[in-house]
Amino acid sequence: MASALFALALLAAVAGPIGLRLRRHPGFITGRDGRLSTSTTLALAWTVILVWLLLTILAYGLTVGGGAAWFAGEHGPLSSLTAVYLPLLGGPYVALIAAKTVVGIRLENGSMAKPAPKPTDSGQRPLRELIANDSGRTDLVDLQYVALSAVTMLYVVLFFLSDVGAGLPRLPAEIWALTGAPAGAYLVNKMATRANPVITHVTVKDAALLVEGGGFGPEARVEVESAALPTEYDPATGTLTAQLPAAAPAAFTVVVTARGLRSDPYRHAPAAAAPAPAPAATPAPPAQQPAG
Repeated sequence: MASALFALALLAAVAGPIGLRLRRHPGFITGRDGRLSTSTTLALAWTVILVWLLLTILAYGLTVGGGAAWFAGEHGPLSSLTAVYLPLLGGPYVALIAAKTVVGIRLENGSMAKPAPKPTDSGQRPLRELIANDSGRTDLVDLQYVALSAVTMLYVVLFFLSDVGAGLPRLPAEIWALTGAPAGAYLVNKMATRANPVITHVTVKDAALLVEGGGFGPEARVEVESAALPTEYDPATGTLTAQLPAAAPAAFTVVVTARGLRSDPYRHAPAAAAPAPAPAATPAPPAQQPAG
């Protein structure tokens, strides 16, 4: 029990400052579009867990374990490092490197579009971006990659805490498939994703519709409630401008079509107006004193 509590304290000491730093300044784990990168986040998480395992084993071996002799032998505490844990870590890093390469190449040749980064007011990024596509909708491939990786991490952590003195948990050699296979599917998905236009924000001002996003071009057209509108493209900002019809509803759905590809529908609704402040109460006139 004491060893498990020490291991948990060491995990908090290793992961806590990193988590706080990334929460305030997540730039290290964001992609080209400013959103959280699934591959970078999972690779970092596995790195933190492996570093924590090795530090805990080192501290245990130099104290309770009895010194350097504890690390020796065929069945020492690090015996499964090369057979299980390095392949377990390799899948996320292969996916990270390959995904960045694929995305960079596709952006250069125009077969993929990424919206421009949009910083948030607090600088923080929602964790939902780890399982969402560029349009903010849940991506099944990203979801299975994150979910299976999280289950595998929990599996490793719990088995290690159950017996810290045994060193690295004796896991099946095939467990690397729980990160390797999802990482491969994630990479294939990056390669197969079509360059659909992406809508990130819609603004209405004086009946003019301003559409922001990525993957637009001079041939892009804006549709509101399935009705095509005359559209102008601004190459300097990459935005689209269209004139709303007089009978347009207050809330409507916007779709952009470019190069024969359609964006995901974007629902625009006007923000609720702030309630007007209550008028200040008028003080009552002073009561007149009766004449004496």
